[in-house]
Amino acid sequence: MFDAIVVGSGISGGWVAKELTEKGLKVLVLERGRNIEHGTDYNDGLMPWEQENEGRVNEDEVARDYAIQSTTYPFSSANKNFWVKDSEHPYSTPDGKPFEWIRGFHLGGRSLMWGRMSLRLSDLDFAANKKDGNGSDWPIRYADLAPWYDHVEAFAGVSGSKAGLSQLPDGDFLKPMGMNDVEADFKKKIEAQFPGRTVIPPRVANLTEVRDHQAELGRAPCQFRAQCHNGCSFGAYFSSLSATLPAAMKTGNLTVITDAIVHSVIHDTKSNRVTGVRVIDAKTKKGKTYNAKMVFLNASTIPTAQILLASKSEANPNGLANSSDMVGRNLMDHVGGAFAFGMYPGFEDRYYSGRRPQANIIPRFRNVDSQEDYLRGYGMGLMAFRANWQMTANFGVGIGAAAKERMRKPGPWFMFVGGTGEMLPNRENRVTLHATRKDKWGMPIPHIDISHGDNDRKINTAAQADAEAMLKAAGAQIMGKGKGPSTPGNAIHEMGTAHMGVDPKTSVLNKYNQTHDIPNLFITDGAAMASSANQNPSLTYMALSARAAHFAVEFLKAGKL
Repeated sequence: MFDAIVVGSGISGGWVAKELTEKGLKVLVLERGRNIEHGTDYNDGLMPWEQENEGRVNEDEVARDYAIQSTTYPFSSANKNFWVKDSEHPYSTPDGKPFEWIRGFHLGGRSLMWGRMSLRLSDLDFAANKKDGNGSDWPIRYADLAPWYDHVEAFAGVSGSKAGLSQLPDGDFLKPMGMNDVEADFKKKIEAQFPGRTVIPPRVANLTEVRDHQAELGRAPCQFRAQCHNGCSFGAYFSSLSATLPAAMKTGNLTVITDAIVHSVIHDTKSNRVTGVRVIDAKTKKGKTYNAKMVFLNASTIPTAQILLASKSEANPNGLANSSDMVGRNLMDHVGGAFAFGMYPGFEDRYYSGRRPQANIIPRFRNVDSQEDYLRGYGMGLMAFRANWQMTANFGVGIGAAAKERMRKPGPWFMFVGGTGEMLPNRENRVTLHATRKDKWGMPIPHIDISHGDNDRKINTAAQADAEAMLKAAGAQIMGKGKGPSTPGNAIHEMGTAHMGVDPKTSVLNKYNQTHDIPNLFITDGAAMASSANQNPSLTYMALSARAAHFAVEFLKAGKL
């Protein structure tokens, strides 16, 4: 008997494991994917010019196994082992309503491949549902989560600068990553021509300096190689494998089992408590049961809903913790696809050192102090770079010495600006279990039904116009731009399928991330989000996880679980 079972070892699951074990609980982490050893199983030693086929994966292999995973920008020959084979992990969608579900089934989950942008939500975001009537009112506000943002930033290590913006609260930052000369020029021009827009360095979970507790875990500062998506043997970026799981392991209270696919949660109707989980061994397909005093679901947004829906019984015919009929509903992803890039004039005598691993940002500036003809808003990311050897290879024609000489010289400067918009909660955007199709382990596959609404499309249109307008204002020659919202799922920020709320009739979780229906069942992954905001959500998952773990221990001590 464990004190707690944590389902999933990614960003949120790793945090729950760390917090619970450090408070003395015996914790079992179940990961459906294979084991990965930090450092040993990474390909981060390969520089871009050393990667097989310049990082490209064989077209036949992509078509057979990675049709969906290959749509995400980090996918390459150096890290294809981090992404699932679509051929082995099917899901279904309605005709004409695609969803690009990007996944990684292994210890550490997508914490190995995430973009590491770490942005706080604000009261503007936590109050939005109540203010405009879309979705369920969050049961917390910024003040409830602020100390937990502090807590997770201090441990994880987030570099950035303080900007004093209410819509993007400042945090506990390491020294920021610098801008290059063209980005600094762009900042100067945009802030002068567009009052209310602020260009700031990335707030990113890469160590620009190392604090004592991070050094004790063997973490080292960022080397500015931008090889993050291949894993980081330096431990310079935050992941479950570099930080939270090693910290939990140091306590002696952690047990980790990989290749353990959680089928369902076991519910005792007499006590109205969960008692454990049913697991299928990924290799042998044999079943097994693990018991605990509490269960945290951190399998990620869609699998968490899948597990709850599969946990149906005579007492819970619609699935576990689903008296509200909200499990699986309100699936959200950020609205992407708005971007523009172009050639930036001048600065041909300037270059930069290293490859910064994230873009600068322009925090949300729409619907902050005034109201547009759409709800919510968007933030922008931007970076400037000189054409490198891969790009200059396509400038001009020829082979041999002339082509080699051309590739030795940097090309012109380019600037990219792209938007990330908020998607409104919509109960009809949902995850259900397929009525007949099952995976190779005998589990019903998820059926994902999601599409953009009118407000989502308006946000994309506005972000697209702003991206182009800023490039033109800075003097850039636009060479490419977006053509509408990207396919849902492609932002890799899916959330909302077991959301928090004030009213148990319209939400799944309370302010402590407990399910309204069952007090010893907690959810702190993306499923818990009541709205998407426009900020990258992972930092909020971390803060919610640390906070919920704290209260779970308090409740356990008080005999409330």
